[in-house]
Amino acid sequence: MINFIVVTHGEFGAYLVEAAEGIVGRQPHGVRAIATSSRQTVPEIRARIARALRELSGPDGVILFTDIPGGTPNNLSFPLVKDAPKVEMISGVNLYMLVSAFSHRDRLTLARLVEKVVADGQKSIRDVRQMFLLAAAGER
Repeated sequence: MINFIVVTHGEFGAYLVEAAEGIVGRQPHGVRAIATSSRQTVPEIRARIARALRELSGPDGVILFTDIPGGTPNNLSFPLVKDAPKVEMISGVNLYMLVSAFSHRDRLTLARLVEKVVADGQKSIRDVRQMFLLAAAGER
């Protein structure tokens, strides 16, 4: 089973995990949310991420999600994962991405799950007014 680490500004990641579990079911193993805060030092945050990577690494791999490309969670995580085997990193995490990841973690390879999660995350970003206008135009 592929494991997940969600590193975000504040408790955003924990709330995303909670919401995704509310949709697809509790994930009792292999999911960890790590909050970053200005009240923590960089070495403290880096150590928490490194510990989670050690504890969640396994034969099927790990996907580490961050919230903002170039943000603190991203910048502290990347040096820890860039050369790690069977560890992938995706930035820009949203709820649909975690729903997809949780739903397919047992059935897809690490590489295929990364592709699916990124595609699903991109699909979930929509201009809703435009989406409904196009749907209404198609009904005519």
